[in-house]
This record gives sequence, structure tokens and C-alpha cells, in this order.
Amino acid sequence: MPVVTPDQYVDLLARAKAGAFAYPAFNVSSSQTINSVLQGLTEAGSDGILQVTTGGADYFAGHTVKARATGALAMARYVTEVAKNYPINVAVHTDHCPKDALPSFLLPLLEASEEQVKAGGQPIFQSHMWDGSAVPLAENIEIARELLPRMKAINAILEVEIGVVGGEEDGVQHEGSNEALYTTVGDVSQAVEALGLGEQGRWIAALTFGNVHGVYKPGNVKLRPELLGEIQAGIAEKFGTGEKPLDLVFHGGSGSTDEEIATAVANGVVKMNIDTDTQYAFTRAIADYMFKNYDGVLKVDGEVGNKKLYDPRAWGKVAETAMAARVIEATKQLGSFGKSQG
Repeated sequence: MPVVTPDQYVDLLARAKAGAFAYPAFNVSSSQTINSVLQGLTEAGSDGILQVTTGGADYFAGHTVKARATGALAMARYVTEVAKNYPINVAVHTDHCPKDALPSFLLPLLEASEEQVKAGGQPIFQSHMWDGSAVPLAENIEIARELLPRMKAINAILEVEIGVVGGEEDGVQHEGSNEALYTTVGDVSQAVEALGLGEQGRWIAALTFGNVHGVYKPGNVKLRPELLGEIQAGIAEKFGTGEKPLDLVFHGGSGSTDEEIATAVANGVVKMNIDTDTQYAFTRAIADYMFKNYDGVLKVDGEVGNKKLYDPRAWGKVAETAMAARVIEATKQLGSFGKSQG
């Protein structure tokens, strides 16, 4: 199926919320990882989201060039073309964009979509994330308020982060008090007062409840997914809405238990980012292949090796299939398995 239109994307998110499940959003950094996600989603019968960070976009453009806007556009064009061959629906998203990356990442991509929409087309990306977690809350919300009308004009969705996700992702690192890792009702109230609840443009919120990027040993991360329900109830009461007025995003979920994920989804999470686990699945398969076939991928003791084994397509297929298996697992954890509208 083709990449979804903005209206179809909205319908997918609404369907997830109504059905109490969430869509997995996978960070990709190459054509191989894109193919892995599409393979896994297809085998799972699930729709999903492919997304790219600033670092991933740098890599798409060529690691010696670091032209991230070019790389992100290349990623989106590739997904848009190859997704036509798969019987599922996917959306394309840009992940964490801190303030210093706005001029080189989010803003050029937004301009490119504005030009395409003006010419009668669809936006290149169906959603973009502004990551203001490293700046004061007031500034975070003000920049989101400035971006939202432009998103609305091209019928795209803005993702904002209200709170701080610990750990590090693509060079963006947060270290601070434990309290900063837990969003409050007051924090979200300020965002709603500035951004509205959809009338000024559609936005989704990455709230923090102890989340940490990366993967840690059990017991090192203290998640409180029930906090999301408390925030939803607080916003509903203050602004007189129905239950669960916010569409939420789960960041830093690697290593989370099935129970923690289920609680987050029950409290309004419709999108969960997955990166570390799929990276490991991909690379672990390559390591296994190389160890098992070392005398074929290397020219050992004057031999010539085995071209069929060191052909990148040979080990690439193994890695893609291993990553696809982790994609399938994610759809089962989030409840999107078997629910594709494709």
C-alpha cells in the first residue's frame, strides 16, 4: 500500500485509541532497516510508523557529508516508493529534533512539504517531532505554538515532548534530577492552554513517566505508566473534555515489561518508539553469521573465501529477517498485530 495520506494517518491513530492498542514506530537508518520494518509489519499484519532521527538522516545522506535534510528526504522517498509493494499502511515521521537542529532538519523538511502541498501533493512526512525537552518549558511550548499552524496548513501532525526522557539518543543526552523524568499535570496544562486540543492543529504528546533512552538492566529504570492516566484525568477535568483527551507517545521503552506497556497503552498511548531493541536484533544476527561463517567471509590461510557468503546480500537478508522478528514482537506487545487496514 502507498504511504498513508494525512487523513488516513489521523484515522489510524483514532482507531488505535478507540481499540486500546498502539502502533510501533521504528527508527531506521538504511534501506536494509527500512526493508526489515516493512517485512516485519507485513508478517505481523500490522500498520506502523517509520521514523528517522537527525543522526539517522545524517547517515542516509552519507556519513562523511552529514546533510541531514537531504538524508531525511531520501529516507522518505525510499519508504514512499517501496511501501507500495507491501499490503500494509505506514506513515513517515521525523523523530527527536532539538532546538539547535531546527534550521538543518525540521524546518527545511517542513518547507519541502509546504512546497509539495502547494503544488497539489501530500506532505512528505505525515508528522514531525519538536523535542524541546532540553529548553525551559515556556520556550518549549512557545516553539511548538509557532510550528503548529504550519503543520496544520499541510495537514501534518506535530509531536511534542513535555518532560525529559533520560539517557542518550543520537548525541542528545539528558541528565538531571529524577523529578524531571516525570511530567506533571501542570506541565501539560500549560501546553494545552497554548496549543489547544486540536482546533489549532493536531498534536500528540510524549509525556515522561521515568522513561530512559537505551537499554538498562532490570531495576535501573523506574517507570510509572499509571502517571499517564492521572494526567489524562487531570486535563479532562480542567478543560471539560471526555476521558483521555490526549494522544500519547511512549519514548524510551526498551526493556519495558509487557505489563508496563499495557498500562501505558490503556492510558492513551497510540505510538511507541522502538530503536535500541531492533538495532540489537539486526547487529546480533550479523555477528552470529560472521562467527559461523568466518572461513567463508574471510580469506583465511591463503584461501579465497566464499563469495556467496561474503556478498552483503547474504548476511543482509539474515539481519533483516532477525530485525523483522523483533518488529513482529513489538506489534504483539502493543496490540496492533493482525489489525492492519491494508
